[in-house]
Amino acid sequence: MAEQLKFNTQGSGFPLVFLHGWGLNGAIFSPMVEKLSTHYQVTTIDLPGFGQNSDVLLDDYSLENITAMVADCINQPAIIIGWSLGGLVATNIALHHPEKAHALVSVTSSPYFIEQANWPGIKAELLLAFHQQLSVDAHKTIEGFLKIQAMGSEHVRNDIKQIKALINAYPEPNTATLDASLSLLETVDLRAKIQALTLPVLRMYGRLDSLVPKAMIEQMDKLLPNSDSYTFHRASHAPFISHSDEFFTVLTDWITGNIEKN
Repeated sequence: MAEQLKFNTQGSGFPLVFLHGWGLNGAIFSPMVEKLSTHYQVTTIDLPGFGQNSDVLLDDYSLENITAMVADCINQPAIIIGWSLGGLVATNIALHHPEKAHALVSVTSSPYFIEQANWPGIKAELLLAFHQQLSVDAHKTIEGFLKIQAMGSEHVRNDIKQIKALINAYPEPNTATLDASLSLLETVDLRAKIQALTLPVLRMYGRLDSLVPKAMIEQMDKLLPNSDSYTFHRASHAPFISHSDEFFTVLTDWITGNIEKN
């Protein structure tokens, strides 16, 4: 196994762990960490090959290997909060390292990202196009992905500008990592496995999200009938950026009601 991942921890209190999405890094959560760290101990972990861990390269970039490395950074049961691709890792930690996960929060994420008959998701051709673009210009590919993430938001340009400013705090991932992690979005399917989850689960969605369509919500209600869900009606793929106050309130109210009172 490769070296241990670097991570950042701020504040004190009940532990929260944030995992970022494809192409980005944990700095994306900085404004939210500032708010939450007055009440909680908040940790952000960059996935291997991304951000602070851009030099941590895996021979086998599998969900299992990534999950094991991230879980190794968590030293007490925490609420694992995974955004987009990070939601797959967070879910896999809850499934395979339950001693690390007190609760699970998925943010505009899915157990399976690709559109199929009776399953809303990303069109396979879109990810294929990203694979092809990566070999030409990785930076431009990430920028294109950011635009899709923000599409539909009330303040698209401001969202993109803020995301860019935040993630530039750390190095960009290399092309091999981007390509391998993109493949995870295409191949990982946790739909059958998540039905075994027994811990508290909150699912957050953006009604205007084009990557995790709102039609997904009804499907997930069936797969996880005991979970809670919340939809940001005017948000796209990054509600913690575009609707940070609402995100903070929803998350902390849920923690207070479902975790801290128990």
